[in-house]
Amino acid sequence: MRRPATAPAPPHAGMPRAGRRARRTAGALACAALLLPLLGAAPPTDAAGADSSTRLQKAFTDAAAAYHVPVSVLLGVSYLQSRWDQHAGAPSVTGGYGPMHLTDARTALARTPHHSDGTEDARGDDARPALRPTVQVPENATLPARLTTLTEAAELTGIPAERLRSDAAANVAGGAALLAAAQKRLGEPLSADPADWYGAVAEFSGADDRATAAAYADDVFSVIRSGQRRTTDAGQQVVLDARPRLAPDTAQLARTGLRPSSSAGTECPASVSCEWVPAPYEEFDGDDYGNHDLGDRPASQRIRYIVIHDTEGTWDGVLTLIKDPTYVSWNYTLRSTDGHIAQHVKAEDVAWHAGNWYVNAGSIGLEHEGFLADPDAWYTEAMYRSSARLVKYLAQKYDIPLDRQHILGHDTVPGPTTDTIPDMHTDPGPYWDWQHYFQLLGRPFEPTAGKNAALVTIRPDYATNRTAYTGCEAAGEPCAPHGSNEVRLYTRPDTSAPLIQDIGHRPDGSDSTIDVNDVDSRAETGQQFAVAERRGDWTAIWYLGQKAWFRNPAKQPTAVPASGRVVTPKPGVDSVPVYGRAYPEQEAYPAGVPVQSVSPLPYRLPAGQKYVVGDTVPGEYFYAVTFTPDAHRVVVGKDLYYEIQFGHRVAFVRAADVQLERA
Repeated sequence: MRRPATAPAPPHAGMPRAGRRARRTAGALACAALLLPLLGAAPPTDAAGADSSTRLQKAFTDAAAAYHVPVSVLLGVSYLQSRWDQHAGAPSVTGGYGPMHLTDARTALARTPHHSDGTEDARGDDARPALRPTVQVPENATLPARLTTLTEAAELTGIPAERLRSDAAANVAGGAALLAAAQKRLGEPLSADPADWYGAVAEFSGADDRATAAAYADDVFSVIRSGQRRTTDAGQQVVLDARPRLAPDTAQLARTGLRPSSSAGTECPASVSCEWVPAPYEEFDGDDYGNHDLGDRPASQRIRYIVIHDTEGTWDGVLTLIKDPTYVSWNYTLRSTDGHIAQHVKAEDVAWHAGNWYVNAGSIGLEHEGFLADPDAWYTEAMYRSSARLVKYLAQKYDIPLDRQHILGHDTVPGPTTDTIPDMHTDPGPYWDWQHYFQLLGRPFEPTAGKNAALVTIRPDYATNRTAYTGCEAAGEPCAPHGSNEVRLYTRPDTSAPLIQDIGHRPDGSDSTIDVNDVDSRAETGQQFAVAERRGDWTAIWYLGQKAWFRNPAKQPTAVPASGRVVTPKPGVDSVPVYGRAYPEQEAYPAGVPVQSVSPLPYRLPAGQKYVVGDTVPGEYFYAVTFTPDAHRVVVGKDLYYEIQFGHRVAFVRAADVQLERA
């Protein structure tokens, strides 16, 4: 619950990066001269006679010919940047524009990070005072070269910056000019063979180390080998023919001048670029310490969840925060421009990131460079792919199921107690493409039951599901139209009906809103619910103890049939309590460990309603309130709980209160 924010990045420290910036600037000017004969060769926005749905394909072909870049290389790079989408000329999370993601970060970076907004207690542990940091990202005028490539493209092509931002064909031409300039800087010919462009593609990533640049280039050439075809967000049909035998000249990487890099100390798959940027573990005055807890996972307790966050800040600023020992922490940060990963907290230790101590103690937190409430501040394909590889690696290593009950958004983590519910965070929000993300994870949301199944999986088409929101730029003001991962929930099968209310979020009974940060009446892609009723183009689900309706027309469905397990109250009771954490019963606590309250949330699960089960978990509490870990204890009770999809957020019910059924 906040207005998201970020700030301009602080300067890079050290000579290698500064030298790299200087070399890039000089190279850009030199290459501008080399490319002068090509000025004016940029393809027009509307080529005469071009089919309206193939204009972008022609723009790639024309730019490739004009700047002597193989069209497969141009298409492959663009796919990894944007999947050829234009996003109506709006910038990405790092100020990147158009199909080639040309960066002009000055137009987009002027906010503060969500962890320092002073609302959610990131630890979410009753045994300690609430942690509400007030640290702010320092402002600085220096931006790294990877965030200013649009300026370089303007110098190389002579195309005005505004046109490069808004005109897809001009943007493609700018990207082609940057690739050609990189090829010339490396002393390589403008070859027609895509295998000769590995070094230029690596440089295009904007990375300043070899491992990150190589991971990016490998991804681009993997796309070229496999081929791709899709219809873009602007209705453009683009095809990249497969080149399965293409073997790029990877030796070119050594000639780029990029610094060597090391993944020593990290827990990452070999398929990504990863570095160790440790979060400090320090003791302060009295019993205070930060910024995480030492643990012994998974030996001491199971890692059940991976929590997806967005940073609400830029890479450099967020890394400044993670290094502050008085601050909160998370396990990994992912960079937008190239998918580079920094690990901060080992998986065995417990980071403070989710606002719920039970979830923190059993989870790994991933922060993605991005902004929830900028609907067109989109995430690059490079970051989606890098994140998916990391999540698959962690899920396999720690036996975490790849579903929405275990791969949580921060917005689906429950408030641990009643008073915490209004302050729980809402990232990554409606503009994170869960459908595409789970396709990359190899677990697409497919039907698993027949047409009139008792359960559904929410799955609107992201690109065409343009749910309306307000509050992206100013309270009450409409957000720009954009694809969304959510369906809106009504009290009746009518879009003029009142929205579903969340009494936990609004105990005063005030109405839900369509504000981008208001999750009260929204169901999200991948979440599963029990069907309460069907009526024409509408489907009702059980949600927060209520019957909630969403539009689900047969010709453009927003959900698919599903099967699974559900719970309902045991016979003879009107309703059962719902919890935000699965803590042990009082008798389970040993001497020296304070008993933690098993306090229900202000919700009830009524008789006759059913909710989908994600997992069966024991009552468990990680007691860690001292700097010295020898006093830490994992308390496990005899009570069992079911994790359920209760509303937008997950919740827990005691197994003793409900009966389990197969739907």
